[in-house]
Amino acid sequence: MEAYGAVLNLVIPIFFALFFIETIVAWRRGAHVIRGLDSISSFSSGITNVVKDVLGLSVGILSYVWLADKVALVHIEASWAVYLIAFIAVDFQGYWVHRWSHEINFLWNRHIIHHSSEEFNLSCALRQSVSTFINYFTFLLLPAALLGVPGKVIAIIGPLHLFLQYWYHTQLIGKMGWLEHIIVTPSHHRAHHAINAEYMDKNYGQIFILWDKWFGTFQEERADVPPVYGVKRPVHTWNPFKINFQHFWLIFTDAWRARSWWDKLRIWFMPTGWRPADVAERYPVFAISDVYHFEKYDTPASRSLVVWSWIQMFFSYFLLIYFFAFIGSIGSPGIFLYGAFVFAAIYAYTELMDRNRYAGWFETIKSAFGLYLIWQSGDWFGARGNVGVWYVYLVGGYCILSVVVVFWLVEREMKVGASTLSKAS
Repeated sequence: MEAYGAVLNLVIPIFFALFFIETIVAWRRGAHVIRGLDSISSFSSGITNVVKDVLGLSVGILSYVWLADKVALVHIEASWAVYLIAFIAVDFQGYWVHRWSHEINFLWNRHIIHHSSEEFNLSCALRQSVSTFINYFTFLLLPAALLGVPGKVIAIIGPLHLFLQYWYHTQLIGKMGWLEHIIVTPSHHRAHHAINAEYMDKNYGQIFILWDKWFGTFQEERADVPPVYGVKRPVHTWNPFKINFQHFWLIFTDAWRARSWWDKLRIWFMPTGWRPADVAERYPVFAISDVYHFEKYDTPASRSLVVWSWIQMFFSYFLLIYFFAFIGSIGSPGIFLYGAFVFAAIYAYTELMDRNRYAGWFETIKSAFGLYLIWQSGDWFGARGNVGVWYVYLVGGYCILSVVVVFWLVEREMKVGASTLSKAS
């Protein structure tokens, strides 16, 4: 937990820096591939995901260490060859987990957040799930376990493998020559994220594109078919918590409403998007029929609201820097209270981005919670001793200021007609 937090404090600034480089390059090229509120939603989703992971809110049905101990045919020491074997094994697992997350109805809930952006840029790479509480797929690492790859090697390779999937979420890099035949490139992944019929359910590879070519799921990006991004059933919200559970709620309500007990059971395991015929007839759900003619989700937002939303997101990240640096000394249950405050902050400001008239009250609840934590301990999770009393005053001042600003913005945004607002990005 502490080691992972330290790694995140090194890696996340690199992700932000690359995104801002992409933003500058896109601006210089006149490419409209980034929208402010969309990117804030993406970064906010990434924050919820890393907090969940650091808090250990996911449970593995099967431990790799246990699996390797039971089935290993040989036991080998860590070396460069072992790390290479582990990397290939993790990528093989990643291909199948990714593929099944697209093809099986209940598994799509853990992955829809990643595809929910209707843009394609580096920020959308960070749209990762907060709803994945159970890891079912350790058994796919059986090849590594049979070879006796140590658990510590898998623990190192796992995060590295994840971080290496960031760079290819961009429209600014074209095809990459001979590399297109070996690794996943931006071109491959643009096709994967597209909702065009030509590209749907293709290119599941995470590092090596060879898996798709071997298992029949490869599709080259075509010059005559420009990719269109998003999901066929648009999420219509910036709130990552709502996006994370939308599909699950649809399956649950469909199962409840279905007349057939067989349909109630099988809906969870059917191909993604399948609905019982009687439910689909009585409760139709909007889906994009023409991918080239639909209106992207956007909310009227003044420049003030967009700027404040960036400030809110970066302050949440600022809180994470401290959290990851001192997670060991914060201890339990403090780490869970800290995580809950960050979650509450993200929920509140993304509701403001959605123009929810109750956003001010969500902000009030979040800030009251934060001020209570300070009042109850006279500190902010040990900040007085760790970095200085200024940090406590800063968090307390933010909690008070944010309520004032959000109520002002709610009042202002609701009064000003959508037609007069500049959609600042």
